[in-house]
Amino acid sequence: MVTVFSKDNCIQCKMTKKFLKQHQIDFIEHNIDEQPEYVDQLKAEGFMATPVVKLPNGNAFSGFRPDRLSQLA
Repeated sequence: MVTVFSKDNCIQCKMTKKFLKQHQIDFIEHNIDEQPEYVDQLKAEGFMATPVVKLPNGNAFSGFRPDRLSQLA
């Protein structure tokens, strides 16, 4: 399952979720504005910006990356 860490008023987050929905890729979303407990975890993993997308294979990346997302479709 793909996990998307997002926050409010994040254009790249909205674009990432829209891409996943359009390609019928199931995902779980954690909004760090509503669930701040994830902030420290993401920072510890080296991420400083949202969205952070964690893939089922354990890899992760940040930002809107249609090149990476299309590999899931």
